[in-house]
Amino acid sequence: MSFLLLVSLIIVSCSLTICFATESEVEDEDQFAYVEGTGKGPKKWGKIDPHWEACGKGQMQSPIDLLNRRVQVFPNLGKLRRDYQAAPAAVKNRGHDFTVIWKGDAGKIKINDTDYQLEQCHWHSPSEHTFNGSRHDLELHLVHYSSQGGTAVIAITYKYGRPDRFLTKLFRHITHVDHKERDVGIINPGDIKFGSRKYYRYVGSLTTPPCTEGVVWTIVKKVRTVSREQVKALRDAVHDEESELTEMCGEEARTMITSLLIQYIQCTADLDE
Repeated sequence: MSFLLLVSLIIVSCSLTICFATESEVEDEDQFAYVEGTGKGPKKWGKIDPHWEACGKGQMQSPIDLLNRRVQVFPNLGKLRRDYQAAPAAVKNRGHDFTVIWKGDAGKIKINDTDYQLEQCHWHSPSEHTFNGSRHDLELHLVHYSSQGGTAVIAITYKYGRPDRFLTKLFRHITHVDHKERDVGIINPGDIKFGSRKYYRYVGSLTTPPCTEGVVWTIVKKVRTVSREQVKALRDAVHDEESELTEMCGEEARTMITSLLIQYIQCTADLDE
């Protein structure tokens, strides 16, 4: 079995556990925004808070564009080992995303002999990572932490098609949850389907402030499907800025925001090559 690795972002020692991301994402959506011109857009993140300096000056910032020419096959990279289990969970609308937070032991993944415990998952629409310049309709992030302070994120991308079964189970919570955590009983992360043993891997950062670097990213190669109704529910729940702009201004707004993101990714790529 061959696995895909973005070698241009791997640190010199080739160890994916040497540089840890020890700060978690900012929970308060009022502190930052995704749209430029608001004074709190991505270009301003590094100047809003001294602790967010990496957002503007970081050398290994995510998301990135997974260009074919940057990918090399590493047969010995190894199988992605998951050991998930059902556990008590809560849901929360964080303003910029809808999040499932596990309150019990939901299992772990193993990367380079290091265990990373699953803590939460959330969604972004459209996808944050791009593939040869193109974005998919949705991206799921499963966020894990190690006992040494490391962060590992598994990303799964989706295109419009058949409904996603995991989101189907959560649908009523998506449409009714607010900014306070709500217990929802037992949720099994094993119900999240990967659909492929092939994946991309690189070392990057958190995609929201404080943009901490040293995050081990694993991006499942297979693109799964999600219904338009499910994506709309996720966007409506958080009053997605891009969705609202697109409705008001049409495709021109989407093109503008996409260009900003791709330009940001291209700058990162230039630094790493």
